[in-house]
Amino acid sequence: MAEDLLQPSKNGKTIEAVGYRYFNELASRSFFQRSNSGNLNQHFVMHDMVHDLATLLAAEFYFRTDKLGKETKIGTNTRHLSFSKFSDPVLENFDIFGQAKHLRTFLAINFIPPPFNNEKASRIILSNLKCLRVLSFCSNPYLVELPDSVDELISLRYLDLSSTAIKTLPDSLCNLYNLQTLKLYNCQQLTMLPNDMQNLLNLRHLDIRETWLGEMPREMSKLNQLQHLSYFVVGKHEKKMIKELGMLSNLHGLLSIRKLENVTDSLEASEANIMEKQCLQELSFVWSQDAKDVFTNSQNELDIFAKLQPAKNWKRLGIDGYRGTRFPEWVGSPSYHNITWLSLSFCPNCCILPPLGQLRSLKNLKIYGMSMLETIQFEFFENGGSFSETSFPSLECLEFDKMPCWEVWHHPHDSYNSFPVLKSLVIRDCPRLRGNLPTHLPALEAIQIEKCKQLTFSLTNVPAIRKLVILESNKVSLHEIPLLLEQLKIQGREVTESFFEAIAITPPISLQSLEIHDCPSRISFPGDYLPASLRILTITGCRNLDFPKQNHLHELLQQLSIVKSCDSLITLPLDALPNLRSLYISQCTNLECLSLSKILKNLHDFTIQSCPKLVSFPVEGLIAPNLTSFNIYKCVSLKSLPCHVNTLLPKLDTVTIYDCPEMETFPERGMPRSLRSLYITNCEILQRSPSLTLMDMLTCLSITGPCNGVGSFPREGFALLPPSLTSLDLTRFSSLHTLECTGILHLVSLRILTIRECPKLKNIAGERLPASLILFRIFGCPRLKERCRMKHPQIWPKVSHIRGIMGDDGTWIS
Repeated sequence: MAEDLLQPSKNGKTIEAVGYRYFNELASRSFFQRSNSGNLNQHFVMHDMVHDLATLLAAEFYFRTDKLGKETKIGTNTRHLSFSKFSDPVLENFDIFGQAKHLRTFLAINFIPPPFNNEKASRIILSNLKCLRVLSFCSNPYLVELPDSVDELISLRYLDLSSTAIKTLPDSLCNLYNLQTLKLYNCQQLTMLPNDMQNLLNLRHLDIRETWLGEMPREMSKLNQLQHLSYFVVGKHEKKMIKELGMLSNLHGLLSIRKLENVTDSLEASEANIMEKQCLQELSFVWSQDAKDVFTNSQNELDIFAKLQPAKNWKRLGIDGYRGTRFPEWVGSPSYHNITWLSLSFCPNCCILPPLGQLRSLKNLKIYGMSMLETIQFEFFENGGSFSETSFPSLECLEFDKMPCWEVWHHPHDSYNSFPVLKSLVIRDCPRLRGNLPTHLPALEAIQIEKCKQLTFSLTNVPAIRKLVILESNKVSLHEIPLLLEQLKIQGREVTESFFEAIAITPPISLQSLEIHDCPSRISFPGDYLPASLRILTITGCRNLDFPKQNHLHELLQQLSIVKSCDSLITLPLDALPNLRSLYISQCTNLECLSLSKILKNLHDFTIQSCPKLVSFPVEGLIAPNLTSFNIYKCVSLKSLPCHVNTLLPKLDTVTIYDCPEMETFPERGMPRSLRSLYITNCEILQRSPSLTLMDMLTCLSITGPCNGVGSFPREGFALLPPSLTSLDLTRFSSLHTLECTGILHLVSLRILTIRECPKLKNIAGERLPASLILFRIFGCPRLKERCRMKHPQIWPKVSHIRGIMGDDGTWIS
């Protein structure tokens, strides 16, 4: 759209609709394909062959690079530029744009910038690229402002400042009359927009999600081309009231209306014309929590909300902080046949729920913080004035939370007509709720009961249950284990004891994940072995639970976590867990050693924490060829790491050693060449180990004190730092007063130097810090920070070449 490739169709469809049609057409032909990686299923990618073809056809008009730097050659015909980060020299060499003054697109993809003078950079970019239509500084955490000269980009249609540290926008932004899209998503420090936003008459998309504006600019009603507005904050000023929404008749998608306590009467509410906004699909109505008690007339609240009734085609509705005692009739009306998601939260005066059973398409229902609600009546299930019709026919997920007064849940006499497809039920923090759950839930797969100490229920009527969570709910017990149960998380004596009794009679055959928390009873697994199907086991706060003596192989177990538990555990034989992927042991007070004679081929993560009696690892070493992360915390008796680390852990990437004062040295043969990150805290003897020198591929080193008596760094006798380092972090050197340039000048790859909590540090000795540095962070070092700020003649010549010098208040020193 920003490139003028879309035009309105003859049948009156918007240019966005035309664009969607184009995109869907391309996707249907596999030009674009939905991403299958991680949580990116809403993202699209190109197949490699299609991408190669597109690159060939794009020729010289499109240019893509991973690093934008002085070596970059941009042709005179280049119109669209994308990159992922600046390389170092670019800041002094913005003449790379000399042949690219006709760029239309300047787009950062997953922007990974080095620190730099953002004001200078943005000014140079804006002054050189006057033809831009698309500009993105998205995800640049160092960008704090735009220059006033932004209005020189008179052709700009699309501006993305999302996830930046920007605090204010210049008033000149409002002179960009052609701007169509302004994205300010997740700008946490931005609290207001320029007051003349009404001048942006062509603005169609204003994305301010996760950006917490205190109020809207005046006369938003003039932006009548707006298609998407994340939210509207109702103000008290005449030109910022809810009536400003009335003229915005083209809004699509989602809209949140906030600070509704500023609407004083129903006439004012009706001026918002919510009913006429036919293209909205998701609405949320929000009253401020600090205004929940500042009202006197419940009927007026009802009348106001009644006038905010939306059109019939919306799909999602959120109501948060409504102050009336009952909901208007349109909430729960069966005429809203498209609604699939509904949330009622923190409505402090409501004591009755609307008849939501009538919503035929409702799939997700969340009810939070209804602090006055004592009883859920039969009317909740009412469907068109009848209980014979199926209630909640499409509901799949139902959640209640923070309902302190809720005591009774009345179910229809014929419960077979309720919740026929309900899959997930969560009841959390409802301490007074008593009785049973609905007796017929044939499709229920997941139940979570938490902080409901009066509630009881039976699993006999939930044959499909696969996931069960019971926390702080004393009256719930497990007398039998459902056949299909795959995940179980339990807390407390009663439910844990009943679980162990049940599995002694009928061993679970489908259970894959088990979490047990806070059971003081002396118990043990039946037969002294774990359920054969188990893949994940977490035990927390169960001191008297006997861990199996490992007479059996547990070939399926992949994750094991033991915290503040199993006091009888002295030796942990890892041979019984041949396919373990992750091991986390914390506060096992009697654990002395680990034993292993076989290869743990799948182990990736290894953490031992606060085990004061642990003195040794397996004699032959830890044999884990795929281990990447190794962490030791507060093991005060441990003197050495596993032997033969360099050969037995060939893929080790990260090592953390925290508060192990007896640790004397690294393994004699050094660490594996795969090691990239090393974090050492309160291990003063280890910090002097000459083995540091042998870590010739190490890129990140963090050393944290207390290092009492260390007046200069690196001092004589301190290990020579590996020249491969790109990041060095020094923290809590209480006596440190001088940073020695000579000792780190050989670090020719060092990019980031961070010094924290060294209150006596004030000198830098030697010629200067390494020339490769691009960021010098000084946190909790007031003397050195002040001398840098003052450009002290003994300090400034040694640091002035560093592009970014940052103080602990987040400000730059230049």
